This record gives sequence, C-alpha cells and structure tokens, in this order.
Amino acid sequence: MNDLDTLLGDVRACRVCAAHLPLGPRPVLRAAAGARLMIVGQAPGTKVHESGIPWDDPSGDRLRAWLDMDRDTFYDARRIAIIPTGFCYPGRAENGGDNPPRPECAPLWHPPLRAALPKIALTLLVGTYAQAFYLGGRRKRTMTETVKAWRAYLPEFLPTPHPSWRTTGWLKKNPWFEADVVPELRQRVRGVLG
Repeated sequence: MNDLDTLLGDVRACRVCAAHLPLGPRPVLRAAAGARLMIVGQAPGTKVHESGIPWDDPSGDRLRAWLDMDRDTFYDARRIAIIPTGFCYPGRAENGGDNPPRPECAPLWHPPLRAALPKIALTLLVGTYAQAFYLGGRRKRTMTETVKAWRAYLPEFLPTPHPSWRTTGWLKKNPWFEADVVPELRQRVRGVLG
C-alpha cells in the first residue's frame, strides 16, 4: 500500500461528522497517484450515496457531456481524481435541494489529498462550494461572475457551474458558458489527459 492508498482508506473510514448525516457516513471519492485531472464538486446526492459511485446521476451525465467524455474515461482513477468538497450525503434542505457539504471535510482532507496527487495539472471547480474552498478571496461576488472570469484562474483551476437540473435555467440565461467555456474546457481536459 502507498501513502495515497492509506489516505484514501482513512477518508473512507472518516466519521467526523457522522452525527449530522441523515443517511450515515459513506465517503465517496476516487483517485490514483497518476491522476492529471481533478474534479471537485459539492457532495454526493442520495443516488451517489446509494451507489458509492461519484457523479452517478443526471448531474454526472451533464458534466460528462460538457467534458465530451465517456463513462470509462471519466471513472479511470489513474487519470482523473474525483474528490468532492464534502464526501458524504449532507441531507435534504428546506428548499428541496441538498444541504451544503459538511464544513469539516474539505479543510480536513483536501490538503493531504492534494499533496498526495502531485501530477494534477488542472482542477475543475464544479459549483460554488468548490470555488469557495479553492479560490477563497480570489473568487468573484457570485458563481456566475466567477465562471465568467475563468481565464483568471488558469492554468491551475477552471470553474464551472454545478451541472444539476437547477442549472438548466442558468444555462439558458448564460449561453456564453456552453458557447465559450465548454469548448475550452474540453480542449484543456484533452490536453491534460493526453
């Protein structure tokens, strides 16, 4: 076992916020030492909690469409690390969506995971929570402004909206994302993965 395998085992065994998780802990992530692309999203939904496979839902279908990527490539941990901001399903919010990712996860686990993934050349920051954690004060006032400023975060980061069904209206109001950002996203991901 290498250091990353040990670390992944530690993350999967994490119970730090178990008391706050309505379905109990089930950390969902994938990574291997040779990964060149890292995808940081929010937190698993109920379907992902059940399957244990990240982005195994309609949001994942849309994200893979943005990337123009098949499931086999997307789930090849040797090439792509999938590490959410919160590793477990956080429960349902009053507005009908999911609660935010638990605040304990990212500060506890992301720094050692990033250190154990030295070949990452590009990190996709999918949604507000990933952007807040990784960009901090560099992010703009809103998610839309942050995604519009995507060039400012390259070559390390590329921010995107979250690809959930709630984004459908946002995409209609912001056609520049699919016209300008998605082609660049695809090109950069292809370049990183080879």
